[in-house]
Amino acid sequence: MLRGRSLSVTSLSGLPRWEVEELPVEELLLFEVAWEVTNKVGGIYTVIQTKAKTTADEWGDNYFLIGPYFEHNMKTQVEQCEPVNDAVRRAVDAMNKHGCQVHFGRWLIEGSPYVVLFDIGFSAWNLDRWKGDLWEACSVGIPYHDREANDMLIFGSLTAWFLKEVTDHADDKHVVAQFHEWQAGIGLILSRARKLPIATIFTTHATLLGRYLCAANIDFYNHLDKFNIDKEAGERQIYHRYCMERASVHCAHVFTTVSEITAIEAEHMLKRKPDVVTPNGLNVKKFSAVHEFQNLHAMYKARIQDFVRGHFYGHLDFDLEKTLFLFIAGRYEFSNKGADIFLESLSRLNFLLRMHKSDVTVVVFFIMPAKTNNFNVETLKGQAVRKQLWDIAHSVKEKFGKKLYDALLRGEIPDMNNILDRDDLTIMKRAIFSTQRQSLPPVTTHNMIDDSTDPILSTIRRIGLFNNRTDRVKVILHPEFLSSTSPLLPMDYEEFVRGCHLGVFPSYYEPWGYTPAECTVMGIPSVTTNLSGFGCFMQEHVADPTAYGIYIVDRRFRSPDDSCNQLTQFLYGFCKQSRRQRIIQRNRTERLSDLLDWRYLGRYYQHARHLTLSRAFPDKFHVELTSPPTTEGFKYPRPSSVPPSPSGSQASSPQSSDVEDEVEDERYDEEKEAERDRLNIKSPFALSHVPRGKKKLHGEYKN
Repeated sequence: MLRGRSLSVTSLSGLPRWEVEELPVEELLLFEVAWEVTNKVGGIYTVIQTKAKTTADEWGDNYFLIGPYFEHNMKTQVEQCEPVNDAVRRAVDAMNKHGCQVHFGRWLIEGSPYVVLFDIGFSAWNLDRWKGDLWEACSVGIPYHDREANDMLIFGSLTAWFLKEVTDHADDKHVVAQFHEWQAGIGLILSRARKLPIATIFTTHATLLGRYLCAANIDFYNHLDKFNIDKEAGERQIYHRYCMERASVHCAHVFTTVSEITAIEAEHMLKRKPDVVTPNGLNVKKFSAVHEFQNLHAMYKARIQDFVRGHFYGHLDFDLEKTLFLFIAGRYEFSNKGADIFLESLSRLNFLLRMHKSDVTVVVFFIMPAKTNNFNVETLKGQAVRKQLWDIAHSVKEKFGKKLYDALLRGEIPDMNNILDRDDLTIMKRAIFSTQRQSLPPVTTHNMIDDSTDPILSTIRRIGLFNNRTDRVKVILHPEFLSSTSPLLPMDYEEFVRGCHLGVFPSYYEPWGYTPAECTVMGIPSVTTNLSGFGCFMQEHVADPTAYGIYIVDRRFRSPDDSCNQLTQFLYGFCKQSRRQRIIQRNRTERLSDLLDWRYLGRYYQHARHLTLSRAFPDKFHVELTSPPTTEGFKYPRPSSVPPSPSGSQASSPQSSDVEDEVEDERYDEEKEAERDRLNIKSPFALSHVPRGKKKLHGEYKN
């Protein structure tokens, strides 16, 4: 057995504890295979890109990423170089000599990992032959009209070929290959069918059929064990893709998924219980100044306020200092992303704020890309009016300042009635008249192509949130991703998130959930659900998530109406917080970022590699399963200081008094609380091995 330093890992909630030895990475080669290496399509790109630095630091020059070649991506993201590793160099040369185009270089991201990129189109002439190989390996046929599946077959065949060449020249080094999603799965299937000496891991970030079923508004979690899987896949004309995914799962030495909720789903959809749950992380960058993220919040909030001033010109009868900015962002999946329940809860929140005569205003942004013609003319006009008023105010200020300066030089106190002449007053009156508008502020910033059938706009019409003066909740649909070059809202997504007060993501189907995780890392509270991987992860690791700014809506065991009421109460409680309470909560939220750092979550992946090596090469590596621990495991404690949560620390009215703030000052010791959290995160924490034989509950309602 290869010897290394002993590593003891304890799991949470009484789950098994694994005794493993640290891997001698100098005697191993690690390959990660994914269609999204250097090729941004969805969330897997973020997973691989952010994890690369941690993995590269651990594995050094023995870590390689395998993906597809696209000329534009190669020119802008990859620096070509020659392979240092002899086995990889000989594999690249061999494939290039046999009519392939294999590109090698360093991906220009943090960690600068090596990448091996295959030109799919250049090898397409092999498609028919490789279809035969796949049929012989697992009896799965691919229709000629499914271009995406055909591309995945070419990619997988090239991957298996490359790994064969590497293992032929790897000498005494053992090869570990991790395949992400069904798009990379064919490489795993062919490698196992050809009995290549490699240890394999298959990771699903969301099951293929699960996405389709949830998108069809089917009562998914309540009927997980009742679906006729083959029939459902066949009706959606994805049976061949489903077979590729399922074959990949069952061929792998180790099967992993990104969350406990997806592990339950995978067990029913793919008929195999995941061996390890590997949560997704982020690269967390700490500021040298402890409260720098609070300063960034104030700076970017001011820029959002400027946009709001223009968008609501003529109707700006609310105090921007008492206005909260909420947002939802992501793919335009109306039900899956929870936009339906969010809009309904906003209608109820609007009623509560008006009934209690609150002076708090809520402006909600929907950042979800949809088909548009161009910018809304009324929205562009609003920003132009705002800029014009700003210019007029500055010119009058300059004139006023010069007269005041001259008077003071003469030793006089100027007559304030004469310091502005008639022309100045005329200019200001004309500016005021220019802000008058006959229409309400628009609910969308763009001209929508399918305005009449758009789900968000149709729901807004039904619930009547038209940005009236009496509405305390205002809605803005921004149907394209944010950009710093936009003439409307010139901000990048990260800047926008930092400027908001709360991110709301009440998803019904969310295997992980990077959007609330990104909010947490930036110190912005967020709403998630117990059907998202992120929400389940936080419930497991934080005793009182709400106190740390993580509001978890129960969409699994409550009816839709009850879940909507719970979300409404979360939002109303947030509106009732004082400014100081929001600052305290943001401090706590930002401290949770350590939980999401790849430096900690990378241990889950490390554990999966240990396990696959022990199964693929049992004579060289082993993992010993010892008795379960007696303790509950690592968990952030509930803060002992005020305010533990908005509802528990506030009076019934939305306003808070100065006396309340003084009491909070006495009872809240931030340094003491932060130090305790820092000590907690240093505790060894779990690698979540899914226990066998433990019965899982399913939801009671489609929500």
